[in-house]
Amino acid sequence: MSKNAKDILVNNVLEKLKRGEVVSSMTVRLVRGIEIAQIAKTSGFDSIYIDMEHNSFSLDTTGQICMAAVSIGIAPFVRVPAKNSEWISRALDGGALGVIAPHVCSAEDAKRVVSASKFPPLGERSAAGGLPQLEYRSFSATEAYPVLNAATMVIVQFENVAALDNADEIISVDGVDMVLIGTNDLTADMGIPGEYDHPRVKEAFQRTIDICNKYGKYCGVGGLSSRPDLVTEFVKMGARYVSTGTDIAFLLAACAAKAKQVSEIKI
Repeated sequence: MSKNAKDILVNNVLEKLKRGEVVSSMTVRLVRGIEIAQIAKTSGFDSIYIDMEHNSFSLDTTGQICMAAVSIGIAPFVRVPAKNSEWISRALDGGALGVIAPHVCSAEDAKRVVSASKFPPLGERSAAGGLPQLEYRSFSATEAYPVLNAATMVIVQFENVAALDNADEIISVDGVDMVLIGTNDLTADMGIPGEYDHPRVKEAFQRTIDICNKYGKYCGVGGLSSRPDLVTEFVKMGARYVSTGTDIAFLLAACAAKAKQVSEIKI
C-alpha cells in the first residue's frame, strides 16, 4: 500500500502541545555526530534543536542530525544564525521540522521568517523536490505543501525589550507557532543581566504567555537551565516548551560529578 504524506510526516512536538502537555528540548552545540539524536530520544527528550547561532556546525552536519532525529521520531529544530531565507530554507530542506529565529523584534521580522519557512499560500518557500521529512518520496505540491506547512514550526525568540513592546503584533502573525524567551539576552537588554529573580522577568513571561493564549500560540522557556524552580513556575503560568540546556553542559556536569566522586574517596 502506498503511503501518503500525512502517513509519513507527524511532528510529535506539535501533537503534545495541542494536548496541553509540556515539551522538553535539548540544545545541540557540541556533538557533531548523528548519535546525539538517539541519545536525546533514549534520555526521554521530545525534541532537539541544533544551535547554529552559537557554534560552527555546517549545514551538512546540521542536516545529518536532523535526518537522524526525524527517522526515530524526535522533532529536530534549528536555531538559524540569521533571520533570512538563505539560512531558513536550507535548514528546513536539510530535514528540520522547524526553525528558531533569533532576535525577532517586530511583526515585520516575524512575517519574513514565516514567509521563508512556509510554502505557498502561507509563504514563499521554494520547492525543493523530494525532502527527507517525506522520506524522499515524490508527492504533488497539492498534497505535500499543506502537510509540510502544518508540521513545520516557526519559533521566534524574544531576546530584548523591543520584542516585548511589540509582542501582540508579533504573536498575532499568521504562521508563528511559538515564542521562545531567551532569558539571558533579555535580562542583559533590560540592564539586569543574570537577575532571573527580578520582577521584570516574571512580568515578561506573564505578558508573553497571556498574549500567546490569546492567539492560540505557545510560549517556551529558554536560558534557565540553572533555575529549575523558575522553569517550574513559568510552566505553571502556562509555558509549554522548555529548553533544558546544552549537550556540552550535560557532559561537563556528568564528568565533574564522576571526578568529584572519585576525588572524595577516603584512603
